[in-house]
Amino acid sequence: MSTVQNKLAGLSELKIEPSEVFHNLSYEEIFKHEEKNKEGVLSDNGTMMVDTGIFTGRSPKDKYFVDEPSSNGNVWWGPVNTKVSEAIFNELYDKVTGFLKEKPVYVFDGYAGAEPSSTMPIRVVTERAWQHHFCTNMFIRPSKDELIGFKPEFTIINASGLKNEKWKEHGLNSEVFVIFNLAKKIAIIGGTEYGGEMKKGIFSVMNYFLPLRNILTMHCSANVGEKGDTALFFGLSGTGKTTLSTDPNRKLIGDDEHGWDDNCIFNIEGGCYAKTINLDPSTEPDIYAAIKRDALLENVVYDPNTKKIDYSSAAKTENTRVSYPIFHIKNIQIPSRGAHPNKIIFLTYDAFGVFPAVSKLSIEQAMYHFLSGYTAKVAGTERGVKEPSATFSACFGQAFMTLHPTYYAKLLGEKMKKHNANAYLLNTGLVGGVYGVGKRMSLPATRKIIDEILSGSIENSEFELHPILNVSYPKTLNGVDSHLLNPREAWSDKNSYDETAKKLAGMFIQNFKKYIEGGSKEYDFSAFGPKA
Repeated sequence: MSTVQNKLAGLSELKIEPSEVFHNLSYEEIFKHEEKNKEGVLSDNGTMMVDTGIFTGRSPKDKYFVDEPSSNGNVWWGPVNTKVSEAIFNELYDKVTGFLKEKPVYVFDGYAGAEPSSTMPIRVVTERAWQHHFCTNMFIRPSKDELIGFKPEFTIINASGLKNEKWKEHGLNSEVFVIFNLAKKIAIIGGTEYGGEMKKGIFSVMNYFLPLRNILTMHCSANVGEKGDTALFFGLSGTGKTTLSTDPNRKLIGDDEHGWDDNCIFNIEGGCYAKTINLDPSTEPDIYAAIKRDALLENVVYDPNTKKIDYSSAAKTENTRVSYPIFHIKNIQIPSRGAHPNKIIFLTYDAFGVFPAVSKLSIEQAMYHFLSGYTAKVAGTERGVKEPSATFSACFGQAFMTLHPTYYAKLLGEKMKKHNANAYLLNTGLVGGVYGVGKRMSLPATRKIIDEILSGSIENSEFELHPILNVSYPKTLNGVDSHLLNPREAWSDKNSYDETAKKLAGMFIQNFKKYIEGGSKEYDFSAFGPKA
């Protein structure tokens, strides 16, 4: 499928004039380029390991959208989507194409979206072979016949080695830039090596174009059971979205990005991008087994002599990652599509330790928690700081929402009603106390709860309404400790529990005010959220 040539249809129109073009290389060819360019190191099991430099995660403050007439009335402007002028984009575009001139480039042509009626042909131009490797893992790989006459609808040009030295003059945040021009259907990247910018860049683009066609795009994982029943798992990083959707008893549709159109649920990607910090083969065997030749590890720590990986080490970053093609998971759905879901699961890491292990949500409660997108982060233990901080990320993926969150919430509510989907909120965080006191929910216990949800057995439980958090939790659940179900009982100091729950409820209420300001009642789901 590979092509090595000096010209490729469409590059000249982009003003890219490379010395060579390496087009849709095979994994074996990519491997040879990575070795030749000395871009990575082989682990003891043959997996390529690369470092992404000073950026080991996305750089959200350096993400911009061009302020142009065709899209500026739709984009959700603010801290997530920052404006940049067409003039600055054009200037940096010329710098990007000048930077790549007479250099070899790698071009990946493929697709985002596994449902034919909702797919988008994409092209990613990179200066490094490992970035080409990343795209080959993460996007949908075309057949040889599909490459004939291929025409991308959106292009990313990644000049990661180029820095914008005029960033202050341009009024930007730093010398890094990730800029989207929705009119020209082009994005440019400079100054950051992190592979996730390309992955989430395409997701941000899909989050713009598909909802305008009434197709819901979602930051979630999805799997399907033997009877064809589809389940969705929403959650922010660290809540278990990838881990919990990778289930030996269910076929994986995808682990991170999906669309929901009139036909089905479909994976937007062709691979998985899993966190590897503290990866344990006994609790996450499928992900561990997927790390083999053709997978790509980022920023992991390894023994310099044996090349054995130390997954427990965060010496480089907590955000150690692996990308791999979805077929590295044995139990996958082919093609990557599923029926309309009947179970929707919101995952939250509650570092305050007050949410029940599982709560059943009405559609209105689901809308409230979808727009809230709650999880919590621990400040860390340096200098004795142990106070957790609440994080509210709309739609469980605010950083990638190109339109206003209510746009996605409206579509979700409509589809839940149409297809009779039930929603649940799972706490994969702490139980029995706040950070430093409570213990994390065990993975086997969470998996057992999910089994009860997916089988429908949870519906046989008697539910009790939490007086502060305003969610209904089961009093008993087969095989699950009742102290996990009623979190107050797991705290030795019940008054302290009540105070902590009220404190978190106040954070929810304060966060949700932005959806009801201005007199609009359409998204006023505040009556279905926590009580002060």
